[in-house]
Amino acid sequence: MKTYNTSNPLEKQQFLLRANKLAEKGKVVQMGERKPQRSLKQNAYLWLILAYWGTQTGYTKEEAEAIYKDINKDLYQCSKEAYGREYTYIRHTYELDTEQMTQSIERFRNWSAMNEACPVYIPAPNESYYFQEMEMEIEKNKEFMYSHD
Repeated sequence: MKTYNTSNPLEKQQFLLRANKLAEKGKVVQMGERKPQRSLKQNAYLWLILAYWGTQTGYTKEEAEAIYKDINKDLYQCSKEAYGREYTYIRHTYELDTEQMTQSIERFRNWSAMNEACPVYIPAPNESYYFQEMEMEIEKNKEFMYSHD
């Protein structure tokens, strides 16, 4: 399936020609907007902050992820109808685009800092000088970071 960047005049013209040809032939087509997936840097940062938050609060990495997704229900909780019933499921982090990932991380950082039970400051992505200390803290607590079910 070909992807067209419609902000490029040439590709826009190619897209319109192709769409018209398919429409003239009476073909069934599928069209959608392609959003940029979350970046590898965003993904690495997310797992760093979740693991770090876990070291500060006593939660495992899996529990931290579940709490993060609960805070971001509107982005992660989805419904789908199948066989006449509606099912709810939780999306994976790789299904978010860059904008959604940024929003979810900021929301988690704000929630973490303002959490009355156990406030934890999580450095912003541009505060990378803190990352090494966070990684060392995670390494020291590695045995507690994963559930032992």
